[in-house]
Amino acid sequence: MIREINHDISILSTKSVPATKADLNIVNDLVDTLNYHKANCIGMAANMIGKNKRIIACAFGPLIVPMINPKITKKFGKYSTSESCLSIAGKKETTRYKNIVVTYLNQNFEKVTSEFTDLNAQIIQHEIDHCDGILI
Repeated sequence: MIREINHDISILSTKSVPATKADLNIVNDLVDTLNYHKANCIGMAANMIGKNKRIIACAFGPLIVPMINPKITKKFGKYSTSESCLSIAGKKETTRYKNIVVTYLNQNFEKVTSEFTDLNAQIIQHEIDHCDGILI
């Protein structure tokens, strides 16, 4: 189900709690909402739809990949960039890493470890910041 985009800073700045199998409906809603906003959004975290769970969804080209309880385990290639967000107006300077390794659970709650680079790595870092209550 497509959900409204949350703009409430108090919700967006609250650290998310780990997701469980009972939260699969949030995963589905997040994917649906990102798909709806794909023309102007390439990633979302659950708190962007008002859910305080550690779930993100990333648009890697035409493919939307949900990640449950994602954690960056390695990062290298530090750089500065400017980002915007669907939930917060304006742009902000931030530090990102060109290459990251992420461990997460897929929709079947199977553990996945993958390496991401460039824009895909940047999307994940932005959304994990959302999960950590860091506003960009």
